[in-house]
Amino acid sequence: MSHCARREESDCINLLDATIRIPKSLKNEIEKVSDTQGVSINQFALFAFTKEIIEIEDNKYFQNILKNKTREEILSNYDNIMASKKYSKEVVPEWDKM
Repeated sequence: MSHCARREESDCINLLDATIRIPKSLKNEIEKVSDTQGVSINQFALFAFTKEIIEIEDNKYFQNILKNKTREEILSNYDNIMASKKYSKEVVPEWDKM
């Protein structure tokens, strides 16, 4: 059964079959993890690729924001933000303490 036979046709328009070459040891690890997670290797690979792309994009975003700031400016801004927050004086329940 093809991928599109199990999905709406509109979901399959942009699907692409791709082959990647990886070391056997990595394939074995991917199989173990995907099995533990209860997903197919393809689902796990899609998740891992997507997660890594998001992480790279997030890093670029923050590098752009921080590129012309000194360490002192960043820490000062952090301290100002934290000082402006009002924290509850509620007592932490015993069960919630570390």
